[in-house]
Amino acid sequence: MARAGLTADRLIRAGAELADEVGFEQVTLSALARRFDVKVASLYSHLKNSRDLKTGIALLALAELADRAADALAGRAGRDALTALADVYRDYAREHPGRYAAAQFRLDARTAAASAGVRQAQMTRALLRGYDLTEPDQTHAVRLLGSVFHGYVSLELAGGFSHSAPDSQESWERILDALDALLRNWPAAKAP
Repeated sequence: MARAGLTADRLIRAGAELADEVGFEQVTLSALARRFDVKVASLYSHLKNSRDLKTGIALLALAELADRAADALAGRAGRDALTALADVYRDYAREHPGRYAAAQFRLDARTAAASAGVRQAQMTRALLRGYDLTEPDQTHAVRLLGSVFHGYVSLELAGGFSHSAPDSQESWERILDALDALLRNWPAAKAP
């Protein structure tokens, strides 16, 4: 019999909170059961296994990121849109480091295709249309932006920029200026 009050949604949200507290890699069904003061077996009527829990946390994080991005991008284009999107990822990672890590969790193809990650990609492509980028350059630019945002945020969260000047905020702004300039002057493809 399922313990009263436990649902898959409640467990996933508690798992997301736990991820922010102790790190996404430390989230297990055992740790979650301890949080609710129940036996691990009590969770199996709601979640199949730890991977199911982690997938749920990843989907939650992707949805939260997509919602924030949609709000931030509304009515913006060009450099303003680029900055808004970049700041969504950076701010989310700072506020929810475990959930941010969960958003990088490898999902199976079917789950990924049904996730809010698709909305995020669509919003990034919409932003890039403001720079007059078409395929295949849009795909290259989506990959570039994702790499820069994630790389910078990951290094910053790990303390990689805390021991030297200039301040990481100044670097962030300069990087966004450089990305904006690159996107406005995207290099032509080389002839085969």
